[in-house]
Amino acid sequence: MKRALILFTVISQFLFSSDLEKELQTQFILAEPGDTIYIPEGTHSIKGTLSIEGKNNLVIKGFGMDRSILSFNNQDEGAQGISITNSQNIILEDFAVKDSKGDAIKAQYVDRIVFRGVTAEWTGGPDPNNGAYGLYPVQCTNVLIEFSVAIGASDAGIYVGQSKNIVVRNSKAYHNVAGIEIENSINAEVYDNHAYENTGGILVFDLPDLVLKKGENVHIYRNLVEKNNIANFAPPGNIVGKVLPGTGVMVLAAHNVHIYENVIRNNKSVGTGIVSYFITEEAMTDSLYNPYTSDIHVYNNFYERPAGFPTLDFEIGQLLAIKYGRNTPDIIYDGMQDPDVMSGLCIQNNGRADFTNLDIEHNFEKWYSPFISNFSEDASKHSCPSPHLATSIPD
Repeated sequence: MKRALILFTVISQFLFSSDLEKELQTQFILAEPGDTIYIPEGTHSIKGTLSIEGKNNLVIKGFGMDRSILSFNNQDEGAQGISITNSQNIILEDFAVKDSKGDAIKAQYVDRIVFRGVTAEWTGGPDPNNGAYGLYPVQCTNVLIEFSVAIGASDAGIYVGQSKNIVVRNSKAYHNVAGIEIENSINAEVYDNHAYENTGGILVFDLPDLVLKKGENVHIYRNLVEKNNIANFAPPGNIVGKVLPGTGVMVLAAHNVHIYENVIRNNKSVGTGIVSYFITEEAMTDSLYNPYTSDIHVYNNFYERPAGFPTLDFEIGQLLAIKYGRNTPDIIYDGMQDPDVMSGLCIQNNGRADFTNLDIEHNFEKWYSPFISNFSEDASKHSCPSPHLATSIPD
């Protein structure tokens, strides 16, 4: 018989909180396939990482994001709040992890991981001392994140990296450096989310020196991406520290990305940026890495931005301000076309969205040259015959 209530009886919900950390970790260790471990109502102080290793068919369930709260405010052991490794079919549901020293919930080498109604939050607001990632599946397969919230991460609130078959939907991310990020991943759908008041709303990155080298088939659609204008508070050295505050959607060195039917509004610097890794000016030593973007499709989006200057404490923001004043283009392309790929950037049916091609290969040869160069604003060179539809990925 399945042990549906392995951890708590009704009485235990009221009897102990000081022993909750020990009880939870014990139950994580002893859990058998089919178990449900309940997190009781209340705010519970946890001082060390809670670890789940090598488990199958396990549910970790609370009584609501605002009712079952694991607080790591006094954490003195471990890097993560919850760490899940080498497992299958894990469901996390209806609870919150707050103020972890490092990442809130990290899942690695997990097949079929679900985050449903889960909050990851740093309650002190944006701060470079906050943990890097909120909801953080990496090197996983069959990932579902839904009805969840991420707040205050110093890197990405909802991050999926080096993973395959991903759905992120019906979730919120705010007060992070990156709201939602898909990195070096294959087959991802990100839809019906609200990314707001981050530095950058939704990012699709491919980076060097990682195990999974090339992400592809990433669909970003039906999201509301707005007011992502907060200062970049990433710690020094983080690649997201280069994200220009005021960025709605950013594609960096990625391939086969489709951005459509989104509302992208009131992001003061860039509505959608499509750039190669060259724009970071970081050294590249990974011989298998492709630094170009290619096969990027931007169509049927609604853009809106009131007149106003982009962020001026970044060089690219200063450049855009000098070139365009208070009317920064909605879609910005760095112009670095992969010489080995026919399809670069395709733009269609984005209303009255403005476009510019920075053509950095020719215009950025010297530090001052971008300020005197003429960028191409002819989007017709990037027209495409028909929109692409989302690829259906099973839940």
